[in-house]
Amino acid sequence: MEQENDLGPRLARAFDRRFGVGHAVERLERLSAGASRESYIFEVLAPKGGRQSLILKRDPPGAVHDEDDPDNRFGADRPAEAAIVAAAHAAGAHAPAMIFCADDDDGLGAAFVMEALEGETLPQKILRDPALAGARARLPAEMGAALARLHAVPRRELPRLRTFRLDDHLAAFRAILDGYGQPQPGFEYGLRWLEKHRPPDEPPVFAHGDFRMGNIIVDTQGLAGILDWEVGHLGDRHVDLAWPSVRAWRFGRDDRPFAGVGPRETFFEAYEAAGGAPIDPEIVRYWEVLGTLRWGVMCMTIGQRFTSGREASVEKAVIGRRVAETELDFLDLIDAL
Repeated sequence: MEQENDLGPRLARAFDRRFGVGHAVERLERLSAGASRESYIFEVLAPKGGRQSLILKRDPPGAVHDEDDPDNRFGADRPAEAAIVAAAHAAGAHAPAMIFCADDDDGLGAAFVMEALEGETLPQKILRDPALAGARARLPAEMGAALARLHAVPRRELPRLRTFRLDDHLAAFRAILDGYGQPQPGFEYGLRWLEKHRPPDEPPVFAHGDFRMGNIIVDTQGLAGILDWEVGHLGDRHVDLAWPSVRAWRFGRDDRPFAGVGPRETFFEAYEAAGGAPIDPEIVRYWEVLGTLRWGVMCMTIGQRFTSGREASVEKAVIGRRVAETELDFLDLIDAL
């Protein structure tokens, strides 16, 4: 079994191969966030002096691609994710700078190294820390502008990505529900509602896929970074426009429907002002319903990992218990439309 204390020397050798002999890696620490990928923060010391904080992101050794997770059906592998992050950084979309993507000779597995951005990532602190009150007020507009720049990234700057349209989302949910083995009447009703009321397709753009509170970095000035690009794909822009407003990602601040920090309208206006195509709020609300179903199906499949004995994780069990809560959110949304 791979030992984590071997990572430091392997990382140092990977830097030596690319940037010259004499690098050292210190303060290597695994980050707690991220259940399906491993993330480590560390400092690299250059041969001629200088120190930089960086992030290693990689697939766990022996990782198995789980098609029961709806996000895995259109997500990117680590080399593609590295190329996505580099393209988004070049577009000014608050992505970290990419340092390198690992190859087989590095012995790091499917991995890449990027800069570590400073700031707060925990939603509870972002939404409640008095020191971040000014930043919270700026977030809806800053996130709208950043998303418009992200959606404008030219395809020629991106790696080969999967295209995942609305019908692909609906088909994925149908396949997962049909294969679950237990009735989920609320989700079944909601899926039929989504199939009946689907809006017209739009030309696909580059979509982050998981653009929400919990995947951003905030400092006292506002938005400092966007994280977790592994479900980047080509698809409908509304997947990103609606996902931050799904109730789960407000973290208890239902009085502020956009990401727990403000009104949707401020976010929409900033998106359009930064060059994003005009927004129809009713279409966004449809995708918010779809996003709530997506989160519910994710809770269901994550919980099944625990109940099946595949993963003895309290975190998985707790998330699995949220299925009924999400089912109610889903039905309440439909009832309000």
